[in-house]
Amino acid sequence: MSPTIFREDGFRFFFFSREELRLHVHVTCADGEAKFWLEPALELTQNYGLSDR
Repeated sequence: MSPTIFREDGFRFFFFSREELRLHVHVTCADGEAKFWLEPALELTQNYGLSDR
């Protein structure tokens, strides 16, 4: 299960309910997807096809 947190300009922000204990969020759009750690600090952990911008 992956509840959507937020949608804007073609981006979907979501998480998998039983994936990991460490807080993080996935972001996806037509160009690719990324995963960000939310703790202890915001950090890009995976990126598949999205530009740095």
